[in-house]
Amino acid sequence: MQIPIINGIYTDNTADYRTSYPLNLVPVPKQNGVANGYLKKADGIELFCGAEKGGIDRGGINWNGVCYRVIGTQLWRVDEQGNCTSIGTIAGGSQCSFTYSFDRLGIASGGNLYYLQGGELTQVTNANLGTVVDVEWIDGYFVTTDGEFIIQTELNDPTQVSPTKYGSSEADPDPIVGLMKVRNELVVLNRYTIEVFDNVGNAGFAFSRVDGAMMTKGCVGTHAKCSFLDSFAFIGSSKNQPCSVYLGANGGLTPIATREIEIILSEYSEAQLSKIILEGKEHSHHQHLYLHLPDKTMVFDYAASKEMQQPVWFELSSSSSGKGAYRAINHVWCYNKWIVGDRFNSNVGVLSNKLSSHYGEPVAWQINTTFLYNGGQSGQIKSIELVGLTGRTNSNPDPQVFLSWTKDGMTWSNERLHRQGMRGQYSQRIIWLRAIGMFRQMVGLKFRGCDDSLASFTAIEADVEAFGNGGQ
Repeated sequence: MQIPIINGIYTDNTADYRTSYPLNLVPVPKQNGVANGYLKKADGIELFCGAEKGGIDRGGINWNGVCYRVIGTQLWRVDEQGNCTSIGTIAGGSQCSFTYSFDRLGIASGGNLYYLQGGELTQVTNANLGTVVDVEWIDGYFVTTDGEFIIQTELNDPTQVSPTKYGSSEADPDPIVGLMKVRNELVVLNRYTIEVFDNVGNAGFAFSRVDGAMMTKGCVGTHAKCSFLDSFAFIGSSKNQPCSVYLGANGGLTPIATREIEIILSEYSEAQLSKIILEGKEHSHHQHLYLHLPDKTMVFDYAASKEMQQPVWFELSSSSSGKGAYRAINHVWCYNKWIVGDRFNSNVGVLSNKLSSHYGEPVAWQINTTFLYNGGQSGQIKSIELVGLTGRTNSNPDPQVFLSWTKDGMTWSNERLHRQGMRGQYSQRIIWLRAIGMFRQMVGLKFRGCDDSLASFTAIEADVEAFGNGGQ
């Protein structure tokens, strides 16, 4: 019997069946003769620039082929060799917003707007600018919002703002939380609605609302949205509804959150959700959407979901126990590599598919299965095999795989371990004989480890013997 490994099941105290997503394992849709997909270790993180920079990463961008990042209260230039050079001081706060024109890099941070031009960092001090919540560049204008108005800079001088050239998003009296440019249209994200504006060249505010393009759900926070799939994704809701995850396009919305993801989101307060950072990353036929929650990161893979005909999610963590936040954030593709910031300190790292550790430390991985149900009859599992590619490890001693099982989805057995195989032991099989005794109705399995191996797992094979009614 082959057991699916893309999703697992557990139960909670409310007598609810909950979905368990793979931890630090990326689902890859690929016919390989064993199954129609497999789980591959997520990329590891290597140190790229470890010099102390006085804070955590607050955002990054590739501008004109150079990586720029705000770390702490400084704007840094990160070169191809990993050298970090401070350019100037940026107001403190949380996540920054980045955008650029032909000759300027715009940065919104701490309620202020900054421009980098010709290697010099300057702050826009025009009194008519007000507090800057978010910034976008479109059709020659830097457009900002203070939460109430949409504010455009002067076309011939981006440091100047006229109070007669303010716009507003008035479909609903909800505050503006962010701005985006999608197919050269200005998307204004309010808390409970989203409106689209087009540049019509008005003498005052140059943009006019596109009738019929309004969306009846809004975004929960300034950085709980990102460009994704030639459109955008966001976390939010309508009034009097809990938050979910949506793709927005052409005035329509497509929900992509599963019931489990919505349950996870409901565990956080509105204030916590408003600090969520959402980012998209496309690479190697994956289209990943990262939901950076306070204590975990959930990832949606659109391409894999489309190919497997089911929602494909997984979880990332930098913890050795699996409980904790994922350190890599604000992915920037530059110098032919993914350069990432750190949620815990001022490290700048790079993702590597040649290891699975994070800054030299092994991280936990885990697979839960769905329940094996024997039609209400008793049975036993004579053997279990975790099928995959072994013998690809960077660690010593031999990495271990731990197996446990549950008959109710809440309480788990003692663990049994098995060798995963040292480097070069490519034919190592991970098999437990006489692994589980009798079960009366159903049984679920859990496999976990903590190592820096590059193993991938294709299937779980179980030899199940049914006892029939006589075994009950």
